[in-house]
Amino acid sequence: MSPPPPAQAAAPKPADRFRAVRALGPYLWPAGHPSLKRRVVLAVAFLILAKVVTITIPFMYAWTVDALQPGPAYQGLAVALGLILAYGVGRIMMQAFAQLRDAVFAKVAYRAVREVAIKTFRHIHALSLRFHLEKRTGGLNRVIERGTKGIDTLLSFSLFSIFPTILELTLVSAILVINFNIWFAVVTVVTIVLYGWFTIVVTERRISIRREMNDSDTDANTKAVDSLLNYETVKYFNAEEHEARRFGVAMDVFARASERSQTSLSFLNTGQALIMAVGLTIVMAMAAVGIDKGTMTLGDLVLVNGFLVQLYVPLNLLGTVYREINQAVVDMEKMFDVLDVPAEVADKPGAPPLAVSGGEIVFDNVVFAYEPERTILKGISFTVPAGKTVAVVGPSGAGKSTLSRILYRFYDIQSGRVTIDGQDLRDVTQTSVRAAIGIVPQDTVLFNDTVAYNIRYGRVDASDAEVEAAAGHAQIAPFIAKLPLGYRAMVGERGLKLSGGEKQRVAIARTILKNPPILLLDEATSALDTHTEREIQQALVDISKNRTSLVIAHRLSTVVDADEILVLVDGQIVERGRHEALLALNGVYAGMWNRQREAAEARDKLVDAFGAADPLADLGGTAAE
Repeated sequence: MSPPPPAQAAAPKPADRFRAVRALGPYLWPAGHPSLKRRVVLAVAFLILAKVVTITIPFMYAWTVDALQPGPAYQGLAVALGLILAYGVGRIMMQAFAQLRDAVFAKVAYRAVREVAIKTFRHIHALSLRFHLEKRTGGLNRVIERGTKGIDTLLSFSLFSIFPTILELTLVSAILVINFNIWFAVVTVVTIVLYGWFTIVVTERRISIRREMNDSDTDANTKAVDSLLNYETVKYFNAEEHEARRFGVAMDVFARASERSQTSLSFLNTGQALIMAVGLTIVMAMAAVGIDKGTMTLGDLVLVNGFLVQLYVPLNLLGTVYREINQAVVDMEKMFDVLDVPAEVADKPGAPPLAVSGGEIVFDNVVFAYEPERTILKGISFTVPAGKTVAVVGPSGAGKSTLSRILYRFYDIQSGRVTIDGQDLRDVTQTSVRAAIGIVPQDTVLFNDTVAYNIRYGRVDASDAEVEAAAGHAQIAPFIAKLPLGYRAMVGERGLKLSGGEKQRVAIARTILKNPPILLLDEATSALDTHTEREIQQALVDISKNRTSLVIAHRLSTVVDADEILVLVDGQIVERGRHEALLALNGVYAGMWNRQREAAEARDKLVDAFGAADPLADLGGTAAE
């Protein structure tokens, strides 16, 4: 059954909006960057110059009309042409100053977008594995995208639309009072206030619609990304129509919200136009009365009209700006929510890096639970001596892979200690811990890039020769040589162009390239056929020499030479010892060994019967799993 669509988010509190506005400060006036601050000052200067020129343009128009008016006031064609020329120059300067303002401020604005995007990206990577296991990738990507664009919108519109409009309204009101009378200013200000009030009231009602659009858009995008990432599964179960229906339901919600948004937008635009038309009509009528009484000239009528029409342009834009800013705040809300998520696992203040001497690993009475009601590890203790190999085996769900997550400090344990060379992992930096460990995971997911890039991920500054050497040790070099583009061949989304065994060998190659003092092999050969497993097992033995190795395994044949084998059942170590000693106990380990041996014998009979190299090669597992 498809999950229900996400509930509509609650309306943002006023404090949340002020938080978004306050967040602009550090980006608008970046500390430690005097050159960027100078750009902000220069941009404001160009803004003021543009508005001063804008205010003079109606005067040029009005004076031109008066100069050409027949009668005693007629000043001649030369004067009129000069004023027209000044009018044209003024319009050019107005645009020039506005463009210079935008050009100068662009570096500040786009640096802000870059900084907040990087901050969000880093923060997401710093969040716990729990967060990433629960997140919806498509939706999270859309939240970040809209949030960073919201920063750009707020930076640009707040500085270059709201402030200039207020400045222009102030100057126009002062001019109307000085040149005519206070009633012209009163009508103008009342018109603007009514316009602003109407815009705010209607836009506030539209915010919930916009939020519903965002939620449905996020839901649709999440379903689309999830479906495409699981393309093969969709095909396996002939579920194309099911996926289309799920996507269609989300798009229906989006379409209905979009329709309501467009209807409310039409109402808003009509109301704004009505208010401005009434205000303009009243002012023009007052000017006409003044001309009839002889207190105003025809040029004054043109001047008043020019001021109001000129104000109408930014005011019309102001309505759009207010909507855009509110939408930007809505878009930024969820990004702020992500930024507010605390890192579940954090370094202690001033934590030193891990100092690895031998690489001894100690789990001391470790208790761990993903959820309070379900304990995974129940007070386990063991030591992996420096340079030795310890294997952990057991049934699925016993907690084996949890050991690797704790060792990498994806989670902090509830009680006990985990140390490397006597240093508690909670007392050193996470970065240094992860730098000291190389892992070959059970489920290898590759980046949608080249084979070389994915191998080089083990050490990004490695040379081509080192990458090729690592591929050789991992027994994947012959396969790469057969590819048309060799190491430059793309592996596809999540490495889907490669088989399970090929992906696993890429993972082994990049771990070899990393060359860490500690190795963690989590089902390292589980995706490989028997023949390939034997080849790679020798490579793993070679790179494990003189390194501390913790091996998590299902195939017991891969750990028979381990210095110690731990049998983990239901979060507890029930048996421990070397292979021969565990077989002699005739307990859990011996039972697992016998089942796997029987499965291997059955496979050998199939090989003899069908003449195949390994008829179960592509299954990548064993009966004991």
